[in-house]
Amino acid sequence: MTNETEKIASTHLGKKSIGSETYNPELLVAIPRKENRTQYKIDEQNLPFDGLDVWHAYEFSVLTNNGLPITRVLKIKYNCNSKFLAESKSLKLYLNSFNMTKFGENPQECLSACKSLIEKDLSNVLQTQVSVEYLDDNSTRVELFEGYKNLYDCIDINQIIIKSYKETPEVLKIIKTEQTKEYKLKFNSLRSNCRVTHQPDFGDVFIYYRSQNHILEDSLVKYLTSFRTEFHFHEECCEMIYKRLYDLLDTDDCLFVCALYTRRGGIDINPIRYSHNFSISDANALKDLKKYARNGIKQ
Repeated sequence: MTNETEKIASTHLGKKSIGSETYNPELLVAIPRKENRTQYKIDEQNLPFDGLDVWHAYEFSVLTNNGLPITRVLKIKYNCNSKFLAESKSLKLYLNSFNMTKFGENPQECLSACKSLIEKDLSNVLQTQVSVEYLDDNSTRVELFEGYKNLYDCIDINQIIIKSYKETPEVLKIIKTEQTKEYKLKFNSLRSNCRVTHQPDFGDVFIYYRSQNHILEDSLVKYLTSFRTEFHFHEECCEMIYKRLYDLLDTDDCLFVCALYTRRGGIDINPIRYSHNFSISDANALKDLKKYARNGIKQ
């Protein structure tokens, strides 16, 4: 991490932050994506993927003008082609600044005003279009990924030996097959670490690819396990995984990578990246690509 990026990321991370008792958009901090993409030879002017970053804030709360507390799960989405990502602690502090602030004469007016403000503030800071939705108790739960096979069921777990816990693309191995095949795989033991606080983050990875190149499953387990001592933001890990697999496949192959991280501090982060030729009908990857959460809430 460069000194400049570290300085930006450390605005709130690793420090005792009081935040604000009233609405304060100045708490928001944007992190440039460029440094990590440059390191992994991802051309920002010609991204090898499309995708979204989807955040869920489970503890968003605000007051109406008469002091009535209103609480919702907040869904925040923005495109991966943005130059910046949101620094997580700054987003938590920003959303917490709504807790004791009053908006609107009734819950509907209150939530509408907050939605408009949050969309405007995040769009301004991240310099991209950000959308905000509320999830409530009427949201339905769905099975997000169907037919994805656990990688541990594809290997002999008694024979595999893993030695590297620092991102090691060299362990990835492929074999060429005679026919193009589809692969739907999941790995539920992803661990990486925050770039600034060094606190561990855990998640599930879902991978779909269609190719004549078969990525050997034991090598994929070794590679995904090698993130355990890496220090990166969630979005960066997803892009790193995508880029390493993308480099193994042919240019016309189809690839989809989704990392669903568990929530920490009331917010989860769920980056997804997919090749330009990817379609939901091909992979049956998600019921709704743009509306998903690790716990399967859809609205």
